[in-house]
Amino acid sequence: MKRLAFLFALALSSLPIAAARAQVAVQIQVALPAAPPLVVVQPGVQVVADQDEEVFYTRGWYWVQRDGVWYRSRAPRSSFVYVERRFVPVAVVRLPPGHYRHWHREGAREEHREWKEHQRREWKKDHGHGHGHHGRHDD
Repeated sequence: MKRLAFLFALALSSLPIAAARAQVAVQIQVALPAAPPLVVVQPGVQVVADQDEEVFYTRGWYWVQRDGVWYRSRAPRSSFVYVERRFVPVAVVRLPPGHYRHWHREGAREEHREWKEHQRREWKKDHGHGHGHHGRHDD
C-alpha cells in the first residue's frame, strides 16, 4: 500500500512539468504573395501594401494582429505563430489599428510627414517648451 501511495504521489508531482511541456502552438495563415510589396510607414517599420489586413515587417519578422492577438512569421508564406504582446516591437504596437489597411505607396510620403510632425509634437509635450534647455526654445 505504501508503494502505491508513493507512485501516486510521484505521478501527481510530475503533472505540472508535463503540462508546461504540452503548450499549444497557435498558428494562423495570412494570404500574402511570395514577395509582398513593402511600404515604409516609419523608420524601421514597413507595411505590406494593399492588403485586407495590416501586415507589418520589422526586425526580420512579419507581424499581424487578429482580434487583439499578435502573430509573427519569418517568411510571408509561412504560418504565423502566436506571440505574447510584450514581445511585439513597441513601434508596431503603437501604430493606429486599421490605419494601414489597403495602404499604397502614394500615401507613404504624406504619412511620413505626418508621423514626423506627430513625433515632434510628442517630444515637445514630453520635454516642455524650453524647460530645462537653458533658455533655448525649439519652436
